Amino acid sequence: MDNKQIFEMADELKSAKEHKKDLEAQVKEVNARIEELDRALSDAMAESELEKFTRNGSTFYLNSRLFASPRAEMKEEMFAALITHGYGDLITRTVNANTLASFCKEQREANKDEIPDWLAEVVNTHDKVTVGIRKG
Repeated sequence: MDNKQIFEMADELKSAKEHKKDLEAQVKEVNARIEELDRALSDAMAESELEKFTRNGSTFYLNSRLFASPRAEMKEEMFAALITHGYGDLITRTVNANTLASFCKEQREANKDEIPDWLAEVVNTHDKVTVGIRKG
């Protein structure tokens, strides 16, 4: 293989990497727009008390998911609280974020939409409402 071919491949590789970087920037912009539209549409649907609707062959519906994590600098205290209240089996070396969120959701449902104080002291929670799309 001569230098000319090597240089051509180098130029093509550089071009491909630059193209990839441009595409990643576009994806970042599109993702930001999706998040903005998702938030606006979910707010509008909630305000209109519209849980779902079908449009152009797709069903749009409100989807709520609870996220949970230990409060800042409270991970060990959260572990101790879980153990004290009989939920030590949730703990491995770390608590999986999805497992913790599911547990917090169960606790909230079992306690009149409130997370017990002992858990609220060591875990941050927030709900994120999004719009799901599926074929109608």
